[in-house]
Amino acid sequence: MSLQQLRESCLLALSTLGNQAGKVPPAPSTPWSFLQSVPAGSLLQELLGGSDEWLFSDPGTPASHATRDCVGREHHHPSETHSPMALGRLAYEAPGRERGRLGVLVRAAGTPGALRGAHQETHSCLTIEGLRPTCPSLSTCFFLFAIFMVSTIFHCHQRLALVPKPWASSSRVVLVSRHPPGEGMFTIETKGRLGNQMGQYATLYALAMMNGRRAYISPAMHNTLAPIFRISLPVLYSEVAGWIPWQNYHLNDWMEEEYRHIPGPYVRLTGYPCSWTFYHHLRHEILQEFALHEHVRREAQAFLGMLRVRGARPATFVGVHVRRGDYVHVMPNVWKGVVADRGYLQQALDWFRARFSSPVFVVTSDGMAWCRENIDASRGDVVFAGNGIEGSPAKDFALLTQCNHTIMTIGTFGIWAAYLAGGETIYLANYTLPTSPFLSIFKPEAAFLPEWKGIAADLSPLLKP
Repeated sequence: MSLQQLRESCLLALSTLGNQAGKVPPAPSTPWSFLQSVPAGSLLQELLGGSDEWLFSDPGTPASHATRDCVGREHHHPSETHSPMALGRLAYEAPGRERGRLGVLVRAAGTPGALRGAHQETHSCLTIEGLRPTCPSLSTCFFLFAIFMVSTIFHCHQRLALVPKPWASSSRVVLVSRHPPGEGMFTIETKGRLGNQMGQYATLYALAMMNGRRAYISPAMHNTLAPIFRISLPVLYSEVAGWIPWQNYHLNDWMEEEYRHIPGPYVRLTGYPCSWTFYHHLRHEILQEFALHEHVRREAQAFLGMLRVRGARPATFVGVHVRRGDYVHVMPNVWKGVVADRGYLQQALDWFRARFSSPVFVVTSDGMAWCRENIDASRGDVVFAGNGIEGSPAKDFALLTQCNHTIMTIGTFGIWAAYLAGGETIYLANYTLPTSPFLSIFKPEAAFLPEWKGIAADLSPLLKP
């Protein structure tokens, strides 16, 4: 709603309220209509044309006499006409009378007329008998309440327009015409949770650029990533994607030479790619795509800023992600592997303690109860943070990326947290048996950056009869 529309709506509402209260005598012969007795508030000043048009005068004073404005400036007015842009005047009874009177005059319609002429045509329009400042009537209270509500709505509307939406992002939501671009299009099948979709997004971004194609993401991927990151790839709605002649193209979890020349103009990539071998040559751009929204980053920074180690603010923050959840059962029963245990986490924390002075370890996990029981926090340098809610991972992920270094266990969530955080990274290595079928779809050397340090997992639980 524009400011002009808001002005007109408020004037109509105020006029209606005044008539219902019985305070507005009809004055059809004058271009001015009396609304109600009110103080000269800031909202009315804005709605009725600005502070220069609010003048105080004695109703008995000719219009050519001098008056003073709200801050004491003297004004002289001709006796003929006033500017058509003048929306209102305030008039009050001169001091010394029995009762003070305050009125608001608003131009109703038609040609501009002199304020003096309005005085002469209808004197009843200028005052309200019986209005006492110390004892306002019920209708006046109701009117002032209406003014308060209109002012509140107006200012809230102005301020809310400046608040960034949590889901706002720079990505463009696009509906392509029924004639798709001749140079072709790439998209990718959306599967899995946050870490999986980050891998799919980054892989699509890199391969589309490598093959000279435009890249589009699904609404589902946009809904997962856009509330957290400043992603830029446009959205292709399913209604449009349905009539495009897609060619499915399966990807391994690591980069292959053949992916540099993917045939076909309209390609839908499939699989669970999450390997730095796809996109590490575009690291700077990938970091920009996965830059946190400012309100997400500030919340994480505010939490980290309150942490203390033995009364002092730590200089080094180490994010710790412990993946448990369904992996506790899937890894030993399906993939012949293990998840991180107490011994691995103790080694990882001690590695950082030996290299940095008074670090603080910020622990996030989808199994926080297990972490509290198995991570030694007796030194006062371990903080159990995050909410561990898989459906709302933004808080945990933001905390990890805002740390200086990372301790991860397994899973794409931890891999991406370490990749974005930078610094030193410790990861769980060799966590499956050599005969695990997991190794046919997952290459550790393609998942973990060469500079990251691995600590071998304890596989003894898998060897028990």
